[in-house]
Amino acid sequence: MSDRTFLVVVHTLRHDVDRTVDDIRRRLDAAGVRMKLESDVQEAADDAAVGCEVVVVLGGDGGFLRGAELARRADVPIIGINLGHVGFLAESELDTVPETIDDLLHRRYTVHPRMTLDIAIHDGDELVTQGWALNEVSVENRSRQGLLELVTEVDGRPVSRFACDGLLVATPTGSTAYAFSAGGPVMWPDLEALLIVPSNAHALFARPMVTSPRSTVAVEVEGSRSEAIAFCDGRRTLEIPERGRIEIRRGAEPVRFIKLGAGPFTDRLVTKFQLPISGWRGRREGTDGTGRRHDAGIGG
Repeated sequence: MSDRTFLVVVHTLRHDVDRTVDDIRRRLDAAGVRMKLESDVQEAADDAAVGCEVVVVLGGDGGFLRGAELARRADVPIIGINLGHVGFLAESELDTVPETIDDLLHRRYTVHPRMTLDIAIHDGDELVTQGWALNEVSVENRSRQGLLELVTEVDGRPVSRFACDGLLVATPTGSTAYAFSAGGPVMWPDLEALLIVPSNAHALFARPMVTSPRSTVAVEVEGSRSEAIAFCDGRRTLEIPERGRIEIRRGAEPVRFIKLGAGPFTDRLVTKFQLPISGWRGRREGTDGTGRRHDAGIGG
């Protein structure tokens, strides 16, 4: 047995994954690689990925975000095998498990760091708490009743004040998640930027904004009746004091994504969102440069 260890994170509420877990274990055992199994719905140790070579997540995007917590803490690359509906963060699907494990065993992959967010919450001049996010931090009304009064700030200067249901600050990775549902744009993952998306704001200017990755975005809670709370990736909660201030910056520590193939993000976007592309005529790869075009489709 080698000293290589793979951490496999599964969603134990999915009874149909047992066979897949057994298959992965057999393949790793045959290669002399140890498999460490953790559940994303039980209390797993935060340092579960320490000493592992990779983190493999079996599940949807929620399971991937749990795996990302473990991978980031240990500075270990992560890959998702989709068992959910969309699985935008997953690199492969259930029917390609044998090929995926073989690629991981033979290290036929590249690692791409994904930008994260560092979040700091202040009460006046006092730092109250800190957190991080891979997808987004959302500032929301704790009671879900009434509107929040928020002031947004970029690089130390105020931008706008409005009443709203909440506000999101997202990474390019998170632009296809909550921020997308709230009306934000899709951003390619190799872009580095901060995306600001108000949620149902009552204001003339409440459009999404994209700022530099070097920017600091701040959100101030106004009004004594506004009770706000911050959610990081929908998993971790940060308390916001009355009239508190949230500061968001590019994260110091990325999450390292494993990429198996050379397919572009465009293909993933079309496949996952089932975008209509009939009638597209594109240049065939490897043409002689004459500009001849053809009918083509996009594979997954």
